[in-house]
Amino acid sequence: MYDGDDDVTVSRRTLLRASAGTAAFSTIGAGSAEASGSDAGTPWLDDRCPDATLEPNMGHCVEDGMEGCADDHPATVELRSGVQAALEERYPDVGALIDAGYQPYFDTLEREDDSYSHWINPEYVGDDAVLDPERPASVLVDDESWRSIGVMFVATRNGEEIDPPAVYGGEASDTEPADDAPIGATADPETPCSPWHYHSGLPGRFAWWYYKQAYEHDFADGDIDLPCRTPCMLHVWAIDHPESVYAHHAPPAESREQEPAAEAGFETDAEPGTDELGWDVLPDDLQPEQRPEDLAALVPGL
Repeated sequence: MYDGDDDVTVSRRTLLRASAGTAAFSTIGAGSAEASGSDAGTPWLDDRCPDATLEPNMGHCVEDGMEGCADDHPATVELRSGVQAALEERYPDVGALIDAGYQPYFDTLEREDDSYSHWINPEYVGDDAVLDPERPASVLVDDESWRSIGVMFVATRNGEEIDPPAVYGGEASDTEPADDAPIGATADPETPCSPWHYHSGLPGRFAWWYYKQAYEHDFADGDIDLPCRTPCMLHVWAIDHPESVYAHHAPPAESREQEPAAEAGFETDAEPGTDELGWDVLPDDLQPEQRPEDLAALVPGL
């Protein structure tokens, strides 16, 4: 688990050694799959990760967990209002996130929507809070305006993965919501809202592995294996989303139009609203020694 009091620097040699171990695992997996006649489309898989995929892929942590969710449910309204207040008062933009200890976590390997980024706080991933709007594990930032647009909670407690808690609701009932009920309709109070998801695709697994190595220093304990899946994660969007407050993907570009941050909040020649937020605009003290794409070259399939 990350200890905020430790000043640990990830050396190039250490991360490369960790990546080499991951690459070796992937190569071994390729041989095992080929020998067993597995699907040639995912030759790097082995029995350790039967649900993993080569392409980006996610799954629901709780079966039908979105079915009980409603944007107008009091618990959703309260949670979203808390997120909106926290982003407005404490984490409005990149400069504020840096001051609060958040680290850049650009999802350059996801191959999907790269117009927003995750900023992650190792202290909050490692504490005992799970659904605390004032201590979100990750804040989602629009890379054009450099402003926060939502949060991502991670189902960990004291740094260890846990079963995700329902946002509201008890045991699932036998009563299913109407097929034509909009997401914003009032949900069955006995059907839990538990919209958590995990990533089992190689890009998402690698992204979480990169975070654990670069910011939590798992390599120090000899833990260098690529995980079979990420912990359970939950998005709460502070801005309007046409699908749901809890939608897994970012709101469309037209929903994210807003005034750019007044200033960068750190030393850079780039400007919010003019330059896209990314690794290249960050100062040296926010740059990891190895970016994700540097290490991805060592992992077959990426």
